[in-house]
Amino acid sequence: MVPDEITEQDLHPSARNELKTLQPETAERVARHLAMVAQVLDDNPQLAHQHAISASRRAGRIPVARETLAITAFHVDDFALSLRELRTYRRLTGSQGHLALMVECERALGRPERGIETGLAADLSKLDTEQRVQLAIVMSAARLDLGQTQLALFELEIAELNANRAFSWSPELFAAYATVLEDLGRDAESAKWAERAAAAEAAINEHLGGHDQLEVYEVYEHTADLRDDGEHDDVEHDDVEHDDGEHTEGNDEVIR
Repeated sequence: MVPDEITEQDLHPSARNELKTLQPETAERVARHLAMVAQVLDDNPQLAHQHAISASRRAGRIPVARETLAITAFHVDDFALSLRELRTYRRLTGSQGHLALMVECERALGRPERGIETGLAADLSKLDTEQRVQLAIVMSAARLDLGQTQLALFELEIAELNANRAFSWSPELFAAYATVLEDLGRDAESAKWAERAAAAEAAINEHLGGHDQLEVYEVYEHTADLRDDGEHDDVEHDDVEHDDGEHTEGNDEVIR
């Protein structure tokens, strides 16, 4: 059950707008389930996943319902379901915004080479900066999975690898770069980028809620030597399928 205090108004307006094609009573119920996902995902991903399943069963043709199910499935380590729902979401919307998550699903399923194929097929012009950075990070990780360490480094050598500025994604990007450098035996450079990752994170935490772009000068010295388908059908469904064709109707508790 969804607590009485959770209403459809707790769901983001853009998501509520997607539900307008449903019958009003169904739209309200789906909205409340989706709102509950946002409320509990961090603390109770299993509960969030149950709510996402309930929403998707009632709104299988609505992109936000499929997107939400994909995200909760990832959080409960059901990577096959997450990947399938992400593919359906992309087919419904044309959006490539979750490509990094799709690559991660492939990695988690033991198929890093397929993850790389997914990333290489991306139209980067359709991604925003953060999405491009996240894709570079997971592509690098997939290269490492395959022992392609030098290629893993190349994946991260993007314009956003800028030691003098800190954005929300900079600490993760810098840390990933440090890890690959260490794997290549370039320990001094690795240590420097690890320091930069920590400094960027500290700067962001200090200025949290401030400007989108934070200048980070004090910790950086001159570094001239460093580089400054069997897919799931997009129809409403009474239960959720897994890759082996089995259904989760008897395995997942669904909140109604």
